[in-house]
Amino acid sequence: MTKVLTDARSIRIKGRSFLAVMLSPDLPFDDWLARLDDLAARSAGFFLGRPVVLDLTDLQIDRPQLKELIAELAKRNVSIMGIEGARPSILGSGMPPALKGGRSASDIEVQANEPAGSPVKPEVAAIRPATTQSIVIREPVRSGQSVIFPEGDVTIVGSVASGAEVIAGGSVHIYGALRGRAMAGSIGNASARIFCRKLEAELVAIDGVYKMAEDMAANLRGQAVQLWLEDDAIMAEKMA
Repeated sequence: MTKVLTDARSIRIKGRSFLAVMLSPDLPFDDWLARLDDLAARSAGFFLGRPVVLDLTDLQIDRPQLKELIAELAKRNVSIMGIEGARPSILGSGMPPALKGGRSASDIEVQANEPAGSPVKPEVAAIRPATTQSIVIREPVRSGQSVIFPEGDVTIVGSVASGAEVIAGGSVHIYGALRGRAMAGSIGNASARIFCRKLEAELVAIDGVYKMAEDMAANLRGQAVQLWLEDDAIMAEKMA
């Protein structure tokens, strides 16, 4: 018997790219998790609701160790959407899927408070490069909100509240107070800049180089400021 399909409706499948944070753990995991906790404490909500990929390239671990690591990350509200660089033998049922082929940006190094040990290195990964496009947000960005535009510049006509974030593939322009987080050049653009009318930021980043609030010069707080990258360091100056 031949079955005749009478429903001609099609299934629509679309491609879409997202920014994700890539975490590259190192051994021993207890030390690495302690440094991750330090990052989370200094930048509250950094991983909350954010897609995270675990990079296990060249890391010699077995399946029980991987399961334990994923469980420890889950306790910290870090949800792993995929795993890259893992041997097929350590993956299996109940594990995040294996991923490959993402386009990586520069490493983001966030120094821990203690000088000993290596810093945790989240890496922003995406598929599309930044272009010269731009968007304008004509309202404040409230706490808990994220504006993510990897294609180019972001302009905020208003303020960015504490607990909010703006992530741009190009430069970030804020015509108000910057109290949350601003990340420019998010997928590899060292010439990107951050401009704000009043600097009170929790965190700023350009092309993967981060500066926390406590690391910013006291005389810049509350001032109109521009920030740029020079020799892998974030520079800042007041604007008239």
